[in-house]
Formats: sequence, structure tokens, C-alpha cells
Amino acid sequence: MAEKIAKLGIKREPGYLYFLNKQGYPARTQMARAGVKTKKGIEKLSNESVKKESGYLYFIDKQGDIARAKMARGGRKKKAKVKAKANVKKKAVKKIKRRR
Repeated sequence: MAEKIAKLGIKREPGYLYFLNKQGYPARTQMARAGVKTKKGIEKLSNESVKKESGYLYFIDKQGDIARAKMARGGRKKKAKVKAKANVKKKAVKKIKRRR
């Protein structure tokens, strides 16, 4: 499933979304709620950075540590290819009337 990359022990507070920013630093922002104004800033939580590799999803787990999981790629084949073949129109053949 997921493997731990760094142990930080970040304490979570309700009402915040915790994530890794583009530079790989753990950050948080206030979640949007109906009727509540939010401060639209991103707060960096630690100076420890993680170098991201493509093909992995990076997140902050329940213990407050940075973890990663391999992203599912591919999946089940879609039926669009079969439908595309069925939708191909056949060429119209002209019928020639013969005189008797």
C-alpha cells in the first residue's frame, strides 16, 4: 500500500487540508465551508522537503508523516474501441437498374 518517506509527526487540527506543495514541503490550508470566510493562504509546516518521483501519490498520513503510494495506471480497458468499429459506416454501393 503506502510507504513512509519521512517521519514528521505533524499534529492535525480539524478544518484544515494537509498536503505536500509543489516543492515537496508539507503544507496546510483552511478548508472551504458553506457561509464561512477563509484566509486564502497556504501555511508551510516544516522545512523538511521530499523529492517527488513521477508515478507516486504523496500525502500526509494519519500519524502526521509523509507517505507515498504507487498510482494506479491503465486499469480496465474501455469498450470505446469496440463501439468505434461498430460505428464505422459501410460504403454505399450504387445499385444499377438493368433494362429488360
